[in-house]
Amino acid sequence: MKKKGPLFLSRRGFENLLVVVVGVLLYLCFTHMSAVVSRVNTFVSVLRPFIVGFVLAYLLNRPVVFFENKVFYKSKGRRSLAILVVYVITLVVLAGLMGMVVPQLVQSLVGIANNAAVYVKNISDFASYLQEEFNLDPTLIEPFRASSTDLIEWLSDFLTDAMPQIVNISVSVGSGLISVLTALIASVYMLSGKNTLLRQFRKLVYAFVPRERAARFLGICAHANDIFSGFIIGKIIDSAIIGVICLVGMNLLRMPYAMLISVIVGVTNVIPFFGPFIGAIPSILILFMVSPFNAVKFAIFVLALQQFDGNILGPKILGNSTGLSAIWVLVAIIVGGGLFGFTGMLLGVPTFAVFYALISELIARRLREKGLDGSGNLLAEVEENAVMQPKEEATEP
Repeated sequence: MKKKGPLFLSRRGFENLLVVVVGVLLYLCFTHMSAVVSRVNTFVSVLRPFIVGFVLAYLLNRPVVFFENKVFYKSKGRRSLAILVVYVITLVVLAGLMGMVVPQLVQSLVGIANNAAVYVKNISDFASYLQEEFNLDPTLIEPFRASSTDLIEWLSDFLTDAMPQIVNISVSVGSGLISVLTALIASVYMLSGKNTLLRQFRKLVYAFVPRERAARFLGICAHANDIFSGFIIGKIIDSAIIGVICLVGMNLLRMPYAMLISVIVGVTNVIPFFGPFIGAIPSILILFMVSPFNAVKFAIFVLALQQFDGNILGPKILGNSTGLSAIWVLVAIIVGGGLFGFTGMLLGVPTFAVFYALISELIARRLREKGLDGSGNLLAEVEENAVMQPKEEATEP
């Protein structure tokens, strides 16, 4: 007897109808892509405080677990105490960093603005020196011969174009504060009730997915969580250390704008592979305006810093958290950055690592089913059976 689906359709008929409905929906989505993107953006903007709250709770989960299991393990309200301590420490650290970094950043930006005419003249004089020394074509040097008048005109045009955006940002500050407060409250609730949320998620998966597939799916989620948490938290720690080393090194070398450049280097270092180069380019340009010699010194210094991070510090902190070779890291960054910008460049590597692990496991399973190892050679037991088979046949009468 055939199983009946909804509206007394056979199972096969219901599946065919479902395929048709999905096809029609996909067609409508592609033909009205702008409307779909607009609705998705609206939906994401509504959920943004909760998304930010989830990210914050995810980043602070490991410190909360540490305090809960190692410090307050004898207390009744150990999770609440752990959450309170972690948030207090986080706010104190952020306030301290802001107090140290922001004034120096503002001072550096004001210094660049006040000395812009001098820096432009330095670049123009250096371009003239290169032309005379190496007998270069004047058309190659002409773009670098800007005057203070040209700089003022460029700044005026830039501020005119940016003014509407500045006004919009200032108007949205109030709503942004409300969103930040909502995200903070949501993250606290997520951390305090994470066991309940995880239990509800598992119940939902087991309720609508066959048992074996549900267990497999939850295992994949656990593996993905290990990769993401290890990579992201490790990368943040690694970038913070690189930023501090850059600040100390620039101060020892007596280079200007040490705080501004160290912040740029530390933030961009979060991006794997390309991060040091992305941060070095604007930093070298800033120092080049002050003095070409400082720019050369910084280029050598940041190259040595990148080698230290890539060969010593990074492997010590991150280990082999992704299991990807350099070529696949490069592919993940390029594809992720091309699709989702900065977020894609940051999360592309752990996301690709999860898919890479799943595909590798699938290939290994298929090879085992065919009696082959990872190199395509026969497995030991298969070879042994192949060797023993003729002897067994030879003993038959």
